[in-house]
Amino acid sequence: MELRHLRCFLAVAEELHFARAAERLHIEQSPLSRAIKELEEDLGAQLFIRTSRSTRLTLAGKLFLEHVPRVFAAMDQARESVRSATNGFHGQLRIALSDGITPSRLPVLLARCREEYPEIEIRLFEVPLPQQIKGLQDDMYDAGFSMAEEVGDGLIADPAWEDELMVAVPARHPVLSHKRIPLEEVLRYPLVLGDPAVCEGHARQIDRILRKQDTEPLIAQRVATFDVMMTLVSAGLALGLAGAAHIASCREPGVVGRSLAGRAPLLTTYLLRRNIEPSQALARFIEQLASIGSEDA
Repeated sequence: MELRHLRCFLAVAEELHFARAAERLHIEQSPLSRAIKELEEDLGAQLFIRTSRSTRLTLAGKLFLEHVPRVFAAMDQARESVRSATNGFHGQLRIALSDGITPSRLPVLLARCREEYPEIEIRLFEVPLPQQIKGLQDDMYDAGFSMAEEVGDGLIADPAWEDELMVAVPARHPVLSHKRIPLEEVLRYPLVLGDPAVCEGHARQIDRILRKQDTEPLIAQRVATFDVMMTLVSAGLALGLAGAAHIASCREPGVVGRSLAGRAPLLTTYLLRRNIEPSQALARFIEQLASIGSEDA
């Protein structure tokens, strides 16, 4: 089995069309079909069911597809590790970011680590939450940040920081008559919220807060990014619910951040890692995170 076999398999598996896969790989269909046949012979299993009208994965092909992307990810990380060493770093931390985390302490944490441990390179990977969990289990990442505390086997989730939940309001909106807006007043208007498919933990925490209210929220739209959320708020189409750090970083004109009345709900960001003794580099990273938290306390 060679890497070219895996590249060919991945292209066909993602395109489910031999002609498009060949075009994507800049090769003719004949060598592509030959590579797939060689791979199937090596594995002793048929990977694709191919007819004149369609191409689809067999069960064996679907199972194989779960592993192949990780091979290329591991190669990329090995390449980056070598490049890191060539650039003078003596170690590397691979940190995954998922799930609409609030960035309130992350810039300070990264700057502090760079100042205290300049020999350690920190690489960030923005990935979906399931990929982060799988990557942590497979040692593709050293740690990760997420807003979901429900994690897979062999992983632990420790609270990293909290951020105040605030309302993003269009300028000149009626609710701005309140210096601190009652949540029941917010629920009188359409809301734009994070998409659970992309920001699972963030959406789950928001929904948990909203379920405590008697009024059913009117959700105008679910969005994948906070930039789109703020765009819709700026256009006056809805109110948004997000962490204070996300609203503070908003570049859209006409968006006002306003606190909720009463005891402000808090959104929690978690540090995810394997339930084993951390490496020296990761232990230092965790210490810096804790020190920043104690300074804010």
